[in-house]
Amino acid sequence: MNDFQTTAATVAETVRAKAGKYLTFRLASEEYGLEILKVREIIGVMEITHVPRTPEYIRGVINLRGKVIPVLDLRTKFNMEKTENTDETCIVVVDVSSTGETIQMGILVDAVSEVLDIQDSQIEDAPAFGTSVDTKFILGMGKVNNEVKILLDIDEVLTTGEFAMLEGMAE
Repeated sequence: MNDFQTTAATVAETVRAKAGKYLTFRLASEEYGLEILKVREIIGVMEITHVPRTPEYIRGVINLRGKVIPVLDLRTKFNMEKTENTDETCIVVVDVSSTGETIQMGILVDAVSEVLDIQDSQIEDAPAFGTSVDTKFILGMGKVNNEVKILLDIDEVLTTGEFAMLEGMAE
């Protein structure tokens, strides 16, 4: 196998690894997707206890069946305009891994849409915006029914330092 064939095979394997089932949700007018294997459950918005001296995108913590779970406002994290919660607003509880540790975290979204089975032929790499824009949290761009879904790598949405802070909150 020459270098070109090896590179092509590696790219094909990476794309195949992205194919699978995704929970899709809405933030503003954009559609996003999370790997379904990372999703624990979807719950309605409940009372969120604010934790002082946390970043603005951390809404606080919830008590979910006796377990304290930090809640991240994805709109704020992605520098989107803040809005009031609606009847469709919900918390998606996910497993997030970093540096060998895994925690449960809630992410606040505008509305959950559906679970989609996205094939490798429907996924493209994240577009390149140059070195000044970090897109490593984007797993890929899913093209489904003439729409684009931004597929998130939830493990990359937070930096290592942010993850460590949330890990401390969950304990």
